Amino acid sequence: MGGTDVPIGPVMKRTKISITRENLIRNDDPDGPITFDDEDMEGIAQPHNDTFVISVLVNKFRIKRVLIDLGSSANIIRWRVIEQLGLLDQIVPPIWVLNGFNMACETTKGEITIPISMAGTTQQTKFYVTEGDMGYNALLGKPWIHLVRAVPSTIHHVLKFPTPEGIKTVHGEQQAAKEMFAVKESVKTIKAPDRSEGKNSK
Repeated sequence: MGGTDVPIGPVMKRTKISITRENLIRNDDPDGPITFDDEDMEGIAQPHNDTFVISVLVNKFRIKRVLIDLGSSANIIRWRVIEQLGLLDQIVPPIWVLNGFNMACETTKGEITIPISMAGTTQQTKFYVTEGDMGYNALLGKPWIHLVRAVPSTIHHVLKFPTPEGIKTVHGEQQAAKEMFAVKESVKTIKAPDRSEGKNSK
């Protein structure tokens, strides 16, 4: 699913294409380069290795536990979420087979395009629908990240992307990320003996 759309040719030609794309991005950015600083890190417990989880709006419904995954080549959403949104009739073929990082395969239930809203902007986004339990409700991978030209910072738990109105900022939900992967210790309790047992009631 990887590769490049840059044609193979002389080095000078490839360099020219790269510069053209870079200039196009800069000219379309109203507020200059996207940067992060210590203020973006306020409220985030450090150090951390927490996943980057946010919430998004779909048809005025808030979907929590949406994972931002820079390593995924697909946007994924759970069947149960689509069912709760009442959008099962909008799922369309084709069926795909997704490979995980451990090469485990899962067959999708189809795909769906729905409006994802955050920070006052809305973008039509295509998802592959899966039925398995992923630990999160949806995953936004490279297709969405590249579509909106978003720049996520996992250490800051902040995502920024350019719009005609300026740079929009979306903050992650660190506590939700911790709860997703928390390991709860099971503590066995011993019931105290009932001292009334064996005594004749009067």
